[in-house]
Amino acid sequence: MEPSKTIQMLWDHMQARDWAGVGELLADDVVVEWPVSGERIRGRENYVRINAEYPEGWSIKVLRILASGSEVVSEVEVPHDTMGIHRVASFWTVQNGLVTEGREYWTELGADPSPAWRAPYVERIC
Repeated sequence: MEPSKTIQMLWDHMQARDWAGVGELLADDVVVEWPVSGERIRGRENYVRINAEYPEGWSIKVLRILASGSEVVSEVEVPHDTMGIHRVASFWTVQNGLVTEGREYWTELGADPSPAWRAPYVERIC
């Protein structure tokens, strides 16, 4: 399977809450880092459980997936009923149809407000 398809399926399985399906796309020893929160997740089971136990009320909208060889980047929007809208830029390594590594940058829209000095040079986006 093409690496970009693996990542599309990963997000599709997450949206469906198909945790067994998510697990089938991960190497046993997958390592995923979340630099913004300073966390490293080691192993398939830990990655599946941390996502399965996240408080309900969310959905996933894949904005884009770009691939070059075994490296895949995805940009995803994750609105949550009570926690607001989050975006994640994820950098994945896929080998033989399995995710072996990931680095995900999660943020909430508007969480990093722009300083006043930039106002003359920018437009606000939502």
